[in-house]
Amino acid sequence: MLSRRVFIGGVSGSAVLAATRALAEARDLCELSVAEASALIRAREISPVELARAYLDRIDRLDSGINAYVTVTRELALRQAAQRAAEIAQGRWRGPLHGIPIGLKDNIDTAGIPTTAASAVLADRVPASDARVWQLLAEAGAVLLGKLNMHEFAYGGTSAITHFGPVHNPWNPAHIPGGSSGGSAAAVAARLCAAALGTDTLASIRLPAAYCGVVGFKPTHGLASIRGIIPVSETLDHVGPLTRTVADAALLLQGIAGYDPADPVSIRVEPTDYAAFARAGLERMRIGVVRKPYFDDLDPDVASAMEDALDALATIGAGLREVDLPPHPDFPVLLAEAHAWHAPYLAEASSRDLYHPVTLERIVAAGGFSTDDYIAVRRDVELARRAIAAVFEEVDVLVTPTAPGLPETIRNAVNPAEATGAEPSVRNTFAFNIFGIPTISVPCGYSESGLPIGLQISGPAQGETRVLALAHAYEQARAWHTHRPPIA
Repeated sequence: MLSRRVFIGGVSGSAVLAATRALAEARDLCELSVAEASALIRAREISPVELARAYLDRIDRLDSGINAYVTVTRELALRQAAQRAAEIAQGRWRGPLHGIPIGLKDNIDTAGIPTTAASAVLADRVPASDARVWQLLAEAGAVLLGKLNMHEFAYGGTSAITHFGPVHNPWNPAHIPGGSSGGSAAAVAARLCAAALGTDTLASIRLPAAYCGVVGFKPTHGLASIRGIIPVSETLDHVGPLTRTVADAALLLQGIAGYDPADPVSIRVEPTDYAAFARAGLERMRIGVVRKPYFDDLDPDVASAMEDALDALATIGAGLREVDLPPHPDFPVLLAEAHAWHAPYLAEASSRDLYHPVTLERIVAAGGFSTDDYIAVRRDVELARRAIAAVFEEVDVLVTPTAPGLPETIRNAVNPAEATGAEPSVRNTFAFNIFGIPTISVPCGYSESGLPIGLQISGPAQGETRVLALAHAYEQARAWHTHRPPIA
């Protein structure tokens, strides 16, 4: 009923794994956070093979109702897990991601494994090399469970428009998980991977994080390499983690951050211990609340959750103060960068006809801007990125709702009349891509119908530890991250 390919990458270790299946299920290993699983692996109390098998079994049982995976790399995951287990037995520990099973959004290249951006245009595409972020995670010892479903070409916020069928929200399968990293967020929420990577051009990590009740972190633009990721807009594209806790997001960020000389937007930064964020001095943190337009026209449940979140934040930091953001350009002109990447496919009728009509309409429209328009907006982006720094002379972090509303139904999302144009859901997120600053979404409550709501926290460029510190403190104060969706 739902499309999913299984990638066969080696010889099965089923004889060894059969003995651990009952133990894995009894101990409910899929409920462990990355940090918890890492500690148990290092102490040899659980095996990476046992953990990988638990997730693979869970994918088999539950993903037909979520459709989070496009490709399950079963044999590769078991082979990698066995290698990680052997390394532990030899006393070699690569770090906190050693043996941790993760998923990758299907626009992140993986050598020898299909990477399709959830489009029929690239349905048979198999990259020859890995994206830089997956190279780094593999070196850190992570285990790849598979490639995650997404909105086609990351060109929308629903994950309902995809060659492999809509992704369903684990909190209510009739609703979207957000996008474009919908499969990543849904898989994390449903415990179908310990953590995942997504990409974010306008909202695509934070919006699905909010809609699925997980943590989604977009770091400073260029902090993590986007080389080997199918692009939307090089100027706006970010890659980052989706996890169940802020601590786990810090561990994933530690694994992917770093300068990449082959990535033209990569930046040089001093090595930072992101996992030490909880030691920051929150008693001195000045919290800025951006009311306009971010609190305008909120769903009543979102408004209520945000007021509760602000009450909690007021007791954590050095107080709240209202601030305004500097002017910034809109994003449509920058999508001309997407049109340039797609131009070869648009030029061929055989591939052009394979795009979803809504995706095609948007990409073609992005090609209508002049060179002068593009140059002017690129200049305005650079000025906006300088101007935002002045705001952080008044406050240390900024807070807003992640999204003004709740996730719509899949039925509405696949209706072309409803899907044209930019979704209103990105209103509260896209400016932070323009500014290029680190921004996280953390769960801050639920609607009366049981759908998750997200709180967005932003900091200055390269201010990741500041954002992580406040997000972690809020998470501990309210503990919304401990709630589990019905499917889990």
